[in-house]
Amino acid sequence: MVWTNGITRRGVAALFMSLCAGPRSHAAPAAAELDRLERRVGGELGVCAVEVGTSRVLAWRPDDRFMMCSTFKLLAAAATLVRVDAGRDDPGGPVAYSAADLVEPHPVTGAHVQAGEMPLHTLCQAAVQESDSTAANLLMRRLGGPGALTGFMRSLGDRVTRMDRYELDAIRPNGDLDTTSPRAMALSVRRLLFTGALKPGSAQLLEDWMRGDWRGAHRIRAGVPGTWVAGSKPGTSPTATNDVAILRPRGAAPVIVAAYYRSAPAELQRREHVLKEVGEVVARWVAA
Repeated sequence: MVWTNGITRRGVAALFMSLCAGPRSHAAPAAAELDRLERRVGGELGVCAVEVGTSRVLAWRPDDRFMMCSTFKLLAAAATLVRVDAGRDDPGGPVAYSAADLVEPHPVTGAHVQAGEMPLHTLCQAAVQESDSTAANLLMRRLGGPGALTGFMRSLGDRVTRMDRYELDAIRPNGDLDTTSPRAMALSVRRLLFTGALKPGSAQLLEDWMRGDWRGAHRIRAGVPGTWVAGSKPGTSPTATNDVAILRPRGAAPVIVAAYYRSAPAELQRREHVLKEVGEVVARWVAA
């Protein structure tokens, strides 16, 4: 299956690997802050922040695998938008479903289940902006299943991210199933939003939906200055607290941040505060 817009898979893979190999020595002080944060809070923290248009990368445990949880919904919507861009799907086309398809959370699909269908575009927005799990499952089913979403990631040059199951099974730890790395996610999102994998209008839609997210308000976004424009796609399980953010600092290049935190079960507010502190570290790194 061809996913990209006129760019060969070999070319995409080469770009992805070159970004992975970019210089990171200037990020050492910020990485040391992340090291100290992880030591203080316990658990395992993985972070990759990529400044768009430069070689600046901030990384801490960037290649460790973490469960995606709901951060995969951003990818499912993006894969659907690529199909729309290529004329292989109709954004206003109806997608049928029933009450038997509902899985939590379903704030949008649950409210419209009596209609028996929803437009594809609305499902994309619901998956990203409202983290609607039923919408994400319907998108994956239309793509061809979790394996097709993995294939989409491979077309971006991402050899790490893998999707194996539908929600809600996808939040249950099982080896490498349904995992990514902070570096793989950050670079893939960078490619989707900034390097042509999505047409400009679709890239803007995806970012707008991330800006409309409210579930990540106390995570990375909470740690950056209020003058920055920010969007996010969080993911959560009893032991995982994740966030993928697009940050637009005033007077500086955009930054993509993927932060994954694995810990023992604890109060959500406490776990979210860890990612708020990640945001604070990123903000200082951007200003350095």
